This record gives sequence, C-alpha cells and structure tokens, in this order.
Amino acid sequence: MSRVRTRRARPPVALVIPAVLAVAFLLMPLLGILARIQWSELGAHLTSPGVVEALKLSLLVSLWALGISLVLGVPLAWLLARVEFRGKALVRSLVLLPMVLPPTVGGVALLLAFGRRGLLGPWLEGTFGITLPFHTSGAVLAATFVAMPFLVISLEGALGGLKPSYEETAASLGSTPVRVFFTVTLPMVGPGLVAGAALTWARALGEFGATITFAGNLPGTTQTLPLQVYLLLQDRPEAATSVSLLLLAIAMAVLVALRGRWTGTPVARRDADAAPVVADDAPGPDPAWPAGPAGPAAPGRPAGPTGGASGAAAPADPDPADGGRWPLHATVTGFNELTLDAEPGTTIAVVGENGAGKTTLLRALLGLTPRAYAELRLGDADVTALPPHQRQVAWVPQDGALFPHLTALANTAYGLRARGVPRAEARAEAQAWLDRLGVGHLARRKPAQLSGGQAQRVALARALAARPRLLLLDEPLAALDQTTRARVRHTLRTHLAGFGGVCLIVTHDPVEAVSLADRVLVLADGRTLQDAPPSEVTRHPRSPWVARMLGRNAWSGTASADGLALAGGGRLVVAEVLPEGARALAIIAPEAVSVHRERPGGSPRNVWPGTVQEITSVGSRLRVLIGSAQTPDLVAEITPDAAAELGITDGAEVWTSVKATEVTLVRL
Repeated sequence: MSRVRTRRARPPVALVIPAVLAVAFLLMPLLGILARIQWSELGAHLTSPGVVEALKLSLLVSLWALGISLVLGVPLAWLLARVEFRGKALVRSLVLLPMVLPPTVGGVALLLAFGRRGLLGPWLEGTFGITLPFHTSGAVLAATFVAMPFLVISLEGALGGLKPSYEETAASLGSTPVRVFFTVTLPMVGPGLVAGAALTWARALGEFGATITFAGNLPGTTQTLPLQVYLLLQDRPEAATSVSLLLLAIAMAVLVALRGRWTGTPVARRDADAAPVVADDAPGPDPAWPAGPAGPAAPGRPAGPTGGASGAAAPADPDPADGGRWPLHATVTGFNELTLDAEPGTTIAVVGENGAGKTTLLRALLGLTPRAYAELRLGDADVTALPPHQRQVAWVPQDGALFPHLTALANTAYGLRARGVPRAEARAEAQAWLDRLGVGHLARRKPAQLSGGQAQRVALARALAARPRLLLLDEPLAALDQTTRARVRHTLRTHLAGFGGVCLIVTHDPVEAVSLADRVLVLADGRTLQDAPPSEVTRHPRSPWVARMLGRNAWSGTASADGLALAGGGRLVVAEVLPEGARALAIIAPEAVSVHRERPGGSPRNVWPGTVQEITSVGSRLRVLIGSAQTPDLVAEITPDAAAELGITDGAEVWTSVKATEVTLVRL
C-alpha cells in the first residue's frame, strides 16, 4: 500500500523572519524573569508578610472590580450590541479609551473626578462621608476603570454573534425583556461572558499606574501586588522577580484557559458529549391520535386518552371568558399596506416574491419592526399598544430558534413558565404537547441532538403550548427534506385543525399553501394582490410569480381583438375574449403544452419554434424549459417515453403548440 504524502506550501521567508523576530522579542522578557529567579528562595519570597498582605489585597480589589464590571458592563455591552441610538460610536470610544490611555493619565483623570478637589469628590465626602483617594475603595475604582472595557468588548462581540431571533422568539412566548436577558441571552453568550470576566479579573489584578496615581501606595490599604513589586525592585530585586513570576503565572494561566477566545460564541454548537441525533423515523408515539369531530385537542380543550404518554392533564383554557376562540382583525401600515380579517380556526398562507413583505407582515403583527405598524385586535382585546411579550402572538421562525441550552421539554415549557404557570404544571403540559406531536420520547434531548423534523415539531409544540391567540409560522418546513417535510406537514395540518385562533404561514411551497391553508394571501410590494381560497388562486392566479410557484406558465399582456398582445412581444390566441386594452395574465398549464420536432399541423393556433434550455424530473414526468425569440420562456411537461421518442435533449431545436382553449385569462 502506497502512502500519499501531502506537502504543505512553504510560507515566504520575507514574512517568516519578521514573525520569528516578533516572537523572540515578546519571549525575551519572560526568559529574563525565568533566568533571574532564585528558585531556592522562591518560597520565602512569596510567603513573606508584605507579599502575602499585598496578595490578599490584590485579590480583594480585583474581585470587587470584577463584580462592579459585571453589574455595569454587562448591560452596557447589551446596549451597544442590541440598541441603535445617537452617539453610539462615542460611547464605544469611551469604553475603549481606558485600554489605550496611559494608566497614570487614567489615575490623574480619576483624581480630578473623584478626588477631594475633583468634580464629585467634595459632594461624595460631604453627603455620604466617602473619600476615595488613598483608600481601598479608590484602588477598586481604579482597577474597575482600566479593566471593565475588557468585559464590555468581549461580551459585545459575543452578543453580536447571537441571532436576534432567539430573543424575539422568547418575547413572542410571553417572556419579559429582563427574563429574556437572563434566561436566553446570557446563557447563550456564556463563553463570551466567561472570557470577558477572566480577562477583566486578570487586568484588575495586575493594575498599577492608575492605582498608585489615584489611590496611593499604602501598605494594607492600597498597596496591591504590582505596587509591592515596584517597592521590592528598589531594595530587594530578587524578591521582586519572584513576585513578578507569580503575576506572570496567573496571567498565563488565564490566557491558556481561554485558549485565545477573546470573544465567546453563542451556545449553538452540539455538545461534544451529546447523544447521537435520532432519525426522524425513529420509533415514538404516533402523532395522529384519535380525534373527535372538532379535530385534535387544542389549548382549552380536553385531551383524548392518548393526549400524553405521561398521563399529564390537558392544556388548560387560557381564557375561559372568550371560550378560546379568537378572530383576527389587523390594519397594517408602513411598508405593508393591508387589512386582515379572519375567523377563528382560519389558516392563511402568505406568499409572494422575495421582498414582497411577508416576514415584515409577521414582524409587524408581533410588534418587532419599525418598517410596518399593525393595529391588531385578537378576539375582543385590542393588543396594538402592548409589547410583544403581552400580545399572546406566538412565532416560529424558519430555523425554529430552539434555545440550544435547554432540553426539548424545557423549551416547550418556556412560554408557560414565562406566563407564571408553576414549574410542575408547565412541565406536565409541555410533555403532553410533545407527546401529541410525536416527540415526547425526546423530551430530555437538547436541540443539537434532534433531527430537522423533530426540531420543527418541538418548535411547534413550544408555540402551541404558550397558549397563543395568533400563531405565526415563517417558512416552518423550508429547511426539511421532502420526506420529513411531508410528515411534519401532516402533523401541522392535524394540529391546526383544532387551533382556536388564526394561523399565518409564510411559504414558498405550493403544496403547503394548498394543503395547509384555508386562504392564500398573495403580497406584492407590501400590498394585497390576491386573497382567496387555494382553489381560486390555483385556477386564477393574479401574479406571474404565484402562477410559476404553482407550476403554471404565466404571461402578462394586453387584450386585443384576437387574443393577447404579450408584454415582451408576440401574440397569443385565446378562446375567451376580454375588452380590448384590458391588462391580463395568460395561464398555461405545462401539460397543455405540446412539444414537436417538426412544425405541427392541425388545430393548434399558437405555434412557436424554440430551443430546449433545461430538462428536470418531477415525479414520473419531465419538465422541459423551452426558450423562444417569439414568446417568453415556456415550460412543457412530457413523459420520459415521449422525450426519448422525440430525442429531446439540452439544446435541441423544437416546436411548441398550445390550443386556444387551453389558455386561461385572468384580468388584472
């Protein structure tokens, strides 16, 4: 067996030499300390009374500085990462200033601000009796001033890498902003917080310049370990070297522990010790349980005997006063301009081209975007003025946004806990919902241990368990493969049948639009282009994009005496006649297009030459895209046998024909 050796490309010498010199330059001072250490005297130097006292004071000062930095710096980092406001660049510059400012200058600035003759010093001393200079509290203040930027910058970077959809989803489940911050945001940016805290503590422990300038060098009061090194260097340099080694060891230990992670990454990666992902077809409870005439049990309705494998009680009625039925009325202004009215139990598929305003509509109903404003009424309640967490509008984004640090059960119970439901009751109800969606056996797993279909069902269970009055699903099945998508679509259809509110589903999939929705809302530039049942939209789509989404050919044009003058040139003969000059959309089913190798004779009145541009397989048939200089691109659907008989290949010259009776005109 031969071994294949891969040769790494050699880096250019012109870059390697300066890099090696840089490493040597940084390493030489450290080697100097190690070379000058009197190892036999190291223990005596480090255990001397002055060093021990200074070490205790340094630990006290650095821990206090870390605590103050956490209390003040964490909210500041969140503000810089999440909120846009005037002067943000200036605030960030102020945060960075202590990192580039000479420490002694920082000490002078602190003295002029908090000293006895400073801006705040006289007031602090006269009102509260607090004197900061030459006091331990002054050393804490100086250490905090120079160290807190490390925490803010590190945590801001971690927050910047955290997708806002996690926090927005938590808000839609009823969690207040403060609860979202402590239960979702902080746990997910934990690595960044830990890295920032470690760097902050290490920087505070080694602070010298600002401390000696502002707080002085008083043994037992402000004389920290770096100041002790400064004094020992004058009289006992050997002892100063030993203490310097101690500080060096602490700093290196912090850096090695962080392994270069100045900014942490959100907790979205799979745990190295996580159990393997369970396949979608793994054995588990059947999501299609027996249901009565009204469909499966929904929030506020009793569960059947199979409602939960754990025997938990059915979800309680969220609001007995209105019977769990919530019609929708919404008037949306801004980028979107439309009015929505729907009865309880209605599912509306929202479709349109990219940029049509589909997601903006959902975010407006949630109250999460300045681009559009929604006057929203759910049942008898006007929720327009309420913040997102009080609207009872649950949102499932495209990726599900399951909180990666929580199990499937804790994810599902999150909305109930946010609304004040006791822990035991919330977990029992969450387990019942997971059982109903066929993923109850995965309750103890975290999202990274779930397949795509399982994660989507957990996300749906979490939204339904939150007892919403309006359910918003943003392309919930887009990330799934075809087999999983069909299974989850069936599950979703089953559960929407018993939902007492209104559901809006953004989708690009015609099967989802037709099979899940009672109505299809077609958007274009934020406006309603069509709002009709799926059958009507399928027969008479009013948008070329929707027609193509449904697999139809759609040509726009202007009605003429004998048919339709196409927008791109050419004419189309039709059986039905519209008033001359009327704008219309011609809809041609792919199966109505005939493909020939020679110009056909007979009855077809619409005949064009063209070239085969693409052939794709759709089930047991082939779709052939044919380009022509006389008409827009045309899609024909033929059998593989017909394609073989005609010799249809990419680039083949063909003729297409469409009977006038096979063309449907939709007036625009």
